[in-house]
Amino acid sequence: MSNKKSALVVFSGGQDSTTCLFWAKREFEKVYALSFLYGQKHRKEVDLAREIARKAEVEFEAMDVSFIGKLGRNALTDDGIVMDSDKPADSFPNTFVPGRNLFFLSIAAVYAREKGISHIVTGVSQTDFSGYPDCRDAFIKSLNVTLNLAMDEQFVLHTPLMWIDKAETWALADELGVLDLIRNETLTCYNGIPGDGCGHCPACKLRREGLERYLGEKGGFNTEFSL
Repeated sequence: MSNKKSALVVFSGGQDSTTCLFWAKREFEKVYALSFLYGQKHRKEVDLAREIARKAEVEFEAMDVSFIGKLGRNALTDDGIVMDSDKPADSFPNTFVPGRNLFFLSIAAVYAREKGISHIVTGVSQTDFSGYPDCRDAFIKSLNVTLNLAMDEQFVLHTPLMWIDKAETWALADELGVLDLIRNETLTCYNGIPGDGCGHCPACKLRREGLERYLGEKGGFNTEFSL
């Protein structure tokens, strides 16, 4: 690896990855963004990601990996499945796409290697998450070792949001000066509605609760949402 001051962000155009994009811009001299089309119903996120990357003056690429969405049935890629409104008590939510982060980060590592990049940034979090096993710290650490062994490289997987909750993620966005951009121009909603989203899907609920908590703690802000 040669370019130690560059980073690649796995970038969906949602709240978490956009926060990570601007975190990376603060921490590294050169930032690249890589998005994935994996058969997601809310694929508009990639269009928004492209526009955010343009505004951030970050080199952007979208890669078609639609085979991921065809490997198993889940509510994000299959129109025939009604999305869980809440996480089941004894299982993963049906929005879990098996292998998604495993594939994303593995592909990102190959992409980074070709560009001489050793730092890869992802927005996964174990603190405020939907029960997905591929968002856990143990998985990231394990995969980091595996990628280094597989390609005889020294990749570093950065997870700036791993141990902070959604309210703290909003606080970080504010600290980075992009709270309004992230609130209004990102797409977190599983139903494909930008900004505050539909307000009903699991992703919107988590995002909204965190924002209300952050703005409430900060004080002096109207926490009303129009749905």
